[in-house]
Amino acid sequence: MGKPTGFKEIPREIPEDNAPLERLKNWNEFHRPMPEAKLQEQGARCMDCGIPFCHDGRLLAGMASGCPINNLIPEWNDLVYRGLWREALGRLHKTNNFPEFTGRVCPAPCEGSCVLGINAPPVTIKNIECSIIEKGFDEGWVTPESPPVRTGKKVAVVGSGPAGLSAAAQLNKAGHSVTVFERADRLGGLLMYGIPNPKLDKKVVERRVGLLTQEGVKFITNTEVGKNYSAEKLLKEFDAAVLCGGATKPRDLAIPGRELQGVHFAMEFLHHNTKSILDGRPSEKFVSAKDKHVIVIGGGDTGTDCVATSMRHGCRSMVQLEILPKPPVDRAPDNPWPQWPKVYKLDYGQEEAAAVFGADPRWYLVTAKRFVGDDKGRVKAIEIVTIEWQKDAQGRFTPKEVPGSEKTLPADLVLLAMGFLGPEDTLLKGLGIERDERSNVKAEYGRYATSAQGVFTAGDMRRGQSLVVWAIHEGRGAARAVDEYLMGRSDLP
Repeated sequence: MGKPTGFKEIPREIPEDNAPLERLKNWNEFHRPMPEAKLQEQGARCMDCGIPFCHDGRLLAGMASGCPINNLIPEWNDLVYRGLWREALGRLHKTNNFPEFTGRVCPAPCEGSCVLGINAPPVTIKNIECSIIEKGFDEGWVTPESPPVRTGKKVAVVGSGPAGLSAAAQLNKAGHSVTVFERADRLGGLLMYGIPNPKLDKKVVERRVGLLTQEGVKFITNTEVGKNYSAEKLLKEFDAAVLCGGATKPRDLAIPGRELQGVHFAMEFLHHNTKSILDGRPSEKFVSAKDKHVIVIGGGDTGTDCVATSMRHGCRSMVQLEILPKPPVDRAPDNPWPQWPKVYKLDYGQEEAAAVFGADPRWYLVTAKRFVGDDKGRVKAIEIVTIEWQKDAQGRFTPKEVPGSEKTLPADLVLLAMGFLGPEDTLLKGLGIERDERSNVKAEYGRYATSAQGVFTAGDMRRGQSLVVWAIHEGRGAARAVDEYLMGRSDLP
């Protein structure tokens, strides 16, 4: 620690974003860079706390506390403070294959468990992380690193999201010949088509994929293993396989009117919006929110991304329905540090909606009862009702409708952003893969081996819907398990 009193003298600062009304005019990333001197000051706030909970990465109360990939945060904070940026990049890459992704889209559980955050604003870890890797690219320090020796073993990775890419990167470092299969027309999985461009510019994804290609990883797009590339062929042609297809089965809403036109799953909406931007023309399944009354059902990052995307289309109105109560402004007594702080915040999409329509678009403690259609089979309204959370006979909290609280809202476009139920069936049935009680691929954490010989799994496909940083953690872990399976030992971290 270079400045023992830094956290006492220097207030927390984060870079300013482009103003909401300004950034709604385009699809560009909206975070402004912070001057180097300011970043060094922020690094000085890291307080030599003795036990750095920020890189612990355990689950507390069902949520991540600290960094799941165990980033060496105090070390690179100190290096940034001292101006040793290249050394900071080296420490960052020891644990994280893709800090340019996590530095943009991770909700930063590291900051939630920062020791300084007990009674003061935490260190700006996420912004420093992103700044380190971007300086590394700007200075030419990030270059392809091909393995010196090849093992002669061939490994297939199914899915090119964060779990698949991290598994591929690590297995390639170990000297195996890696082929990544992606069913979409572009690489990156969730990073490419699930996260809108303002939050993660697709050039950032393509830049990293380009590096992996130069390092020797082979990528095959428009190929869905289990459909146009058989599961049998996969097992025959490769010595091992890692399934990283994600948890892509969306949670539906089985209420009257669900069949009406204009009711869409969130990922369908987001995917084809990004594809249309990248293609330079609307895709066949592109859905526009322009001049429409938009209802987003569900909170979380996906719901926020739907809000932000609809705002850029120029929607007529925006309402986001949330079945949970509004979080408190400060930590509740049952949500102590170092748990993830479940507090109210205005994310980028809600901030943009508030700038246009005058208020946070979220309505709390409400649920949808039915969709109302017009005479052409299109949705025109949604009936909602207020709910209360009450304990049932088993002591579990369940939602109960409040009598007389029904309301009807105009709705030309409804986006379902209520999470995901697990992986899709085709490939898993083709390989005869056993599932757990939550329908995810059954594989022990730390071993990642499925019930099929030589087949491993990682990321959302194994653990269920989760964070990008957990996917990277699991992809790295699965790569080590595969390396041990193929070689009898592994030097991968």
